[in-house]
Amino acid sequence: MVTTIDDLVERSREGVHRPRGPEAHRAQQEGALLVDIRPAAQRAAEGEIPGSLIVERNVLEWRLDPTGSHRLPEATGYDLEVIVVCSEGYASSLAAASLRELGLHRATDLDGGFVGWAAAGLPTRQGGS
Repeated sequence: MVTTIDDLVERSREGVHRPRGPEAHRAQQEGALLVDIRPAAQRAAEGEIPGSLIVERNVLEWRLDPTGSHRLPEATGYDLEVIVVCSEGYASSLAAASLRELGLHRATDLDGGFVGWAAAGLPTRQGGS
């Protein structure tokens, strides 16, 4: 049986609450970690979310595994609330599912991605800041 990317994204979202911009913004203000996985060129073109942690997708699991030797200081434990951000909310669904497989059970992603965040009028800044 063949699995399509649409199937994979759908499975990664099953049973997971995906906050939209305003809810994610509140969560960030209450201590959730917003993790922007977009490449530098995309952030430069679209902008960034102030206070988000930039971890490009290719190293995400290594940087957020709480027991990994290459983890960031923000990777404080498996109960960490992580909201992954990509451009439109597709790649971030796959990334959040991967983090849940590592044991970060509260990992989810931003429904609508950065584009949805910006469209909601939430804080952004020029990319590359």
